[in-house]
Amino acid sequence: MLVNRRLSERRLCRRLAKIQFGASSLPRDCTITDVSDSGVKVICENLDIPAEFTIIMSEGRPRQCRLAWRIGCEFGAQFVD
Repeated sequence: MLVNRRLSERRLCRRLAKIQFGASSLPRDCTITDVSDSGVKVICENLDIPAEFTIIMSEGRPRQCRLAWRIGCEFGAQFVD
């Protein structure tokens, strides 16, 4: 049986966003497939995702994230800011 370890309820969405790996790198396109108060699930192809990065959503401020898991081009991240 699967155990839900999320800290808050997730909301399904399909939002375009940007992902950035440090202040000097260019943001890359990604898609957020669900979001909660504590993190996001993202689809981003052809990228080697580092342990920490920034998600730039169309609404709100950029969020600092920590990689939680990855399967292929999908990954989950926890907000750390």
